[in-house]
Amino acid sequence: MGLSHRRGLIIGGAAAAAAAAGGYFAWTSRQVKPASTRPAVRLGNGSDGPKGMAWVPGGEFLMGSDHKLAQANERPTHRVTVAGFWMDTTHVTNDQFAEFIKATAYRTTAEKAPDWETLKVQLPPGTPQPPASALVPGAMVFTGTSRPVRLDDYSQWWAYVPGANWQRPFGPDSNITGKGDHPVVQVSYEDALAYAKWAGKRLPTEAEWEFAARGGLDQATYAWGDQFEPEGKMLANIWDVKAKPFPVISAKAGGATGTTPVATFPQNGYGLFDMTGNAWQWVADWYRADYFTQQASSAGNRPITDPKGPQDSFDPADPGVPPNAPKRVIRGGSFLCNEDYCMSYRPSARRGTDPYNPMSHIGFRLARSA
Repeated sequence: MGLSHRRGLIIGGAAAAAAAAGGYFAWTSRQVKPASTRPAVRLGNGSDGPKGMAWVPGGEFLMGSDHKLAQANERPTHRVTVAGFWMDTTHVTNDQFAEFIKATAYRTTAEKAPDWETLKVQLPPGTPQPPASALVPGAMVFTGTSRPVRLDDYSQWWAYVPGANWQRPFGPDSNITGKGDHPVVQVSYEDALAYAKWAGKRLPTEAEWEFAARGGLDQATYAWGDQFEPEGKMLANIWDVKAKPFPVISAKAGGATGTTPVATFPQNGYGLFDMTGNAWQWVADWYRADYFTQQASSAGNRPITDPKGPQDSFDPADPGVPPNAPKRVIRGGSFLCNEDYCMSYRPSARRGTDPYNPMSHIGFRLARSA
């Protein structure tokens, strides 16, 4: 599913519905480190490392996946080495983002009228500029459906909603009261950069993010291991299709869905919570669907040291969007991912998204160099 669709602004002048969205070793040869050999969790306390962050020790790992569930953009696995770094133990929360807004009076992307210069590059060449009255502040919102539908047209469950922003993630009638410990969403890549600068941190690279998400479990299918529901337990906030079909949110089917408080589920081997599920996470890199193929081809069997991503974007699989339209990588999946449709709650799953496109299921967490 493409995730770069601010182009849901109808040219006729109104906001309307549109949509968001063979390696060096085969996956079967993975080496999963036993718990006794994994490093002890090291949490920053203000003197030994920054508070709210965990130390990710770095090392070599197999990035990507050749698993049967892996998409083409996750293949092939290739050797990567990352240096140690600090990472936020959780997503940036609503309360934390509110502190940033109070201190800086920053206005997020969703709180400003869309900029035609950043919007038109996501549209087919020659698309006429809409009238200013159509370019109203707002963001992409998961609206769901009232009944089961075919899963080949995501405009059925996504819409551009005027007035949606980080404080009102589902539109003007919503709010975040009582959700201070939930991930902040409806933040663009640019918003994440602004927060990072204020906090004295940075977005992690895609390689750092995947290394951290794996928590020492080399090539495990999920962030917690190889079983989707070990002992019948769900270990991430994702859509449970056994309880209600995706994308139905009618009262009969269980009502609306969304984020949960951070750290609801157990931490991984590095002390990080919710590396998959709950909300997608912006990372620093430009997105190319073929980047892993390029990396594996150029490096052969040699490990790549601290890759910083490609120099540009390329995504030929997003209908109606120019293949070279600017996109940044998002990782981790969200509360909408499920067995029937997305399955991006795997640590190797990756997507590209318009950096100026806030959505109701995208947040972020930050890193800091050693």
